[in-house]
Amino acid sequence: MAVFRFKGRNKAGDVVEGEKVGRTAQEIALSLERDQIRVLSIEKKKIAVRIPFISGKGRRKKVSLKELSVFNRQLSVMFNAGLPITQGLGILAAQQKNKYFEEVLQEVRRDVEAGSNLSNALRKYPDVFNNLYTSMIQAGEASGNLDTILMRLSEYIENMQKIVRKVKSAMTYPVVVIVLAVLITALILWKVVPIFEDMFSQLGAALPMPTQIVMAASDFLQSYVLLIIIIIAGLFFVFKSYYRTYKGKRVIDRLKLKVIVFGDLLLKVGVARVTRTMATLLDSGVEIIEAITITSKTAGNATIEDAVFKSRASVQEGKPLYSSWEETGIFPYMVTQMVSVGEQTGALSSMLGKIADFYDEEVDAAVAALISIMEPIMILILGGLVGSVVIAMYLPMFSIIGQVG
Repeated sequence: MAVFRFKGRNKAGDVVEGEKVGRTAQEIALSLERDQIRVLSIEKKKIAVRIPFISGKGRRKKVSLKELSVFNRQLSVMFNAGLPITQGLGILAAQQKNKYFEEVLQEVRRDVEAGSNLSNALRKYPDVFNNLYTSMIQAGEASGNLDTILMRLSEYIENMQKIVRKVKSAMTYPVVVIVLAVLITALILWKVVPIFEDMFSQLGAALPMPTQIVMAASDFLQSYVLLIIIIIAGLFFVFKSYYRTYKGKRVIDRLKLKVIVFGDLLLKVGVARVTRTMATLLDSGVEIIEAITITSKTAGNATIEDAVFKSRASVQEGKPLYSSWEETGIFPYMVTQMVSVGEQTGALSSMLGKIADFYDEEVDAAVAALISIMEPIMILILGGLVGSVVIAMYLPMFSIIGQVG
């Protein structure tokens, strides 16, 4: 994997620059093409060694969804109150705690003051304002409803935040408990078991098989603790590197959807995000082909994203959206039928919004059910690991007591 610097032109004709991770320049070019960016140049970035807090370049260059949502709401209120957009941008830039976001907003303000429209000024910063964002701003400028679009964007971003929080709450609990169980077990093997081992060797007691297994595990941990840490870190690095590749992301995301319980939850999250994004774009006046292209990057799962992007070709050929989604085999039957009704009645965006609301509730219910199921399972895992070690170490005690008696 390598980092590539690129320069290209977006659909508005503006030059955009940035960085992407990939195996080859061709892979990066394909990714940019999907983002509707015509490539001008791609070059491999040279690796530079940076020491945080010494080089002075460790500053965060990221804008959170929460920061973007607050910015939208405030800008919408200012714009609706009659404040010039440049003045609003200047005020909001000055109050940002995120210095990178402040610099971006100041640059956007200067571009708008120089005569650029807001959507084109924002497109220069795709790492902050994605295609969905800039396309909706462009539609708002064309229709004269920029304040409404900004508020709609805030609501959309807040809904995305809620979904992210729900998924994190479902995933964090089991991961934390499993990690805690492994660490406690490792600590017992490393520090406690050797004490029992010395005691058993002095007493000359016969050791049952479970005790021998635990002692062997303790000896292995004592001898190869550094190697174990290196192997775990190496596996994690390999997994992350593979997941960053085009093929790796698709293989892993496809497997995620097949995991029992978790797969169903992730599918519901993906459907909620896709339908919410499509509804928001169509309500804002974005054409359906462009809306599908933008939506295909927002599902959060490569398998669902590819399915949405694939449906674009079918819609371009004149097929209805519902049948295009049916062909992918990803979307539930209820979703495609509701989309069909929306297309037939001319209320597609409204129907997509209702689907999104329904699946938001489904995600809530699925997360609550998952947490209630996982709690006893995690307690069993934690108790099973620690309890097995403790029981194995106490088994020889019964033999010793029997001999003494």
